[in-house]
Amino acid sequence: MGIIVIACFKPKEEKEEELLEVIKDHMPVLKKEGLITERDSVVMRSGNGSILEVFEWKSQKAIDLAHENPNVLELWKRFENVCSYETLSSIEESKSMFPGFQPVDFKI
Repeated sequence: MGIIVIACFKPKEEKEEELLEVIKDHMPVLKKEGLITERDSVVMRSGNGSILEVFEWKSQKAIDLAHENPNVLELWKRFENVCSYETLSSIEESKSMFPGFQPVDFKI
């Protein structure tokens, strides 16, 4: 059974475009490594500029394997260069009953 996650990325100063480039590579790398399902991901922007990505890992084992996979670890280093990670609860919209976000329109 898959595990759907919501990743929250806060771009570093002047790094939003670079972050979006890394996000474009995120699902293709995870898919190539066989770690995620075929479910489409959703990418959106919060009011504070954070980028949220919703996607589905194949399993907890897939998540664990990602932490040992050199291609995934290289990708995660790219993320670390352009953003910090946030919790969903730190996103203001998450306090609303039906939070709304701005879609990020690029094909992943």
